[in-house]
This record gives sequence, structure tokens and C-alpha cells, in this order.
Amino acid sequence: MSRAADLITFNEATSAEAFASRFGTPDDATARLLSAVVGQVHELIKEFRPTQEQWRKVIDFLTEVGHASDERRQEWVLFSDLVGASALVEEINSRRPAGATPNTIRGPFFRTDTPERALGSSISLDGIGEPLEVEGRVEDLDGLPIPTAEIITWQANAEGYYENQQPDLQPEFNLRGLFRADPDGRFHYRTVRPAGYGVPGDGPVGRLLAQAGYPLHRPAHLHFVLRAPGFETITTHIYDESDPRLGEDALFGVRPELVRPFETDGRSGTKVSVKFVMIRARPGKSK
Repeated sequence: MSRAADLITFNEATSAEAFASRFGTPDDATARLLSAVVGQVHELIKEFRPTQEQWRKVIDFLTEVGHASDERRQEWVLFSDLVGASALVEEINSRRPAGATPNTIRGPFFRTDTPERALGSSISLDGIGEPLEVEGRVEDLDGLPIPTAEIITWQANAEGYYENQQPDLQPEFNLRGLFRADPDGRFHYRTVRPAGYGVPGDGPVGRLLAQAGYPLHRPAHLHFVLRAPGFETITTHIYDESDPRLGEDALFGVRPELVRPFETDGRSGTKVSVKFVMIRARPGKSK
């Protein structure tokens, strides 16, 4: 029999199969992933039936995203974040039992060199903004305190900018701090109320989504990373309950249990109380 008889003729019905058949080891994980991705792309092409000119515009967009990425800006990460891919990967890989604090994506403004500060101190080094007191407790699923917990926090200022976005306008390490819980698992510090902000819209990803009418907002929030020996690391947010854009978080981080009231009591100003619940680390997993 002719070898030609065994060939898969490439056409609209067989395109994905023709691609997948080229792999020498089709059971390889990379081959399976590529076959699945390409199959989905082919299905989209069949559904929307772009012209050659329209498909070239898709290629031009992908090329522009690559050109917009460098050591200071990663447009592909922004793309992953804004289409919910980053949040979905986080959700799949960090599922926790009911009652445990959920993970959210860390975002691009975290710093590994955040300085340690004393409980009760202020992380607002310039003092600009409405004062906010943050108090919280770190505990396990049984409600027992975790006195060894390390709490790292960072946030935007009252204008919606992080310190590393404005190195000439904000002090180094402004609105950042590392705290250690007391024997009862509690911590507290002073800061200023953060503002929400728009995600970068000056690149190809932001321009495309804005053109399609997609919201590019982040509601006001505080970032946290919590670590303790023997427990899974938590990376999460606390959102301001009063922000009108909670339903439009561009990074898909809002969960009901992460939304808290920023309350004004007329005496000590505005305060937010939080609780973080950690779970024991599974063997071989610490985060």
C-alpha cells in the first residue's frame, strides 16, 4: 500500500488531527498540551472564519505584545492577568478547605526586600493620605493562633500608585512592611487608606481590551503574604467594601471573604480588621 494512503490530508475537518499526528511521542506532556492549544486555536478560526487580513492583524497584535515586553515591563504577564489565566492557574493549584483564606495572584509590585517593622508602627513614610489602622489575627482551621506567622504587606497610596512606580515621588519602601505576629497570632500597624487604580492601558493589551469596552480597574485593596513554618504560604488581598468597582477587578481577585469594611469610628479614624486562616502544609508543599 502506498504511504500516501496513510497520510492525513489537511483540510478544515482534519486540521487539528493533522497537526497532532506529527508528534513522534504523542503521549509526551508537552505534545499533548501543544495539540490541545492548537486544536482550540483551529476551532476558533473555524468559528469566526477570519479573512487573511484579519488574521494578519492577530499576528501583528501578538508581535506588538512581544515588542512591548522588556526587563522592566512584561506585557505577556499583563495579558495573562487580564484575561483571567493567571487567576485560574492560581485557583487550580491552591485550593483550600472551607474556612481557609484563599489565594489570589501576587501582582507585579511585590518586593522581596521589604523591611521588617515593629508592631504598631506606620508603613506610611510620607504620611500623605487618610490614616488607616490595620489589625488582624493569624490562626489555623481550629481557631488556634499562629504566633510564628510572618505578615508582609504592601499597597498603593491615596492616589493609586505603588512606591516602585514613583521612585522619585515616594520614599523607598513606602507603604510596605514585614511584621511578626504576637503570641496570640495578632498584628497591627498604621498606614493610609489606599485608592483603586487603573491597570496599564498604554500597551497593546490594554488598548485592545479598552477598545472592546473591557474594564481595566482594580478596586482599593491591601496586599498580604503570610508565612509560617509548617503551613502553606498565603498570598492574598483585602478589599475595601465601599469601593464601587468590586465587581470589575481586572485581576479577578475579589472573593466575598476578602472584602472588609473600612470603618470610621470618629475617635481613632478609619480601621479595618482582618483574619487570616492558614492550613497545614502537605508533604513537599510549603506554598
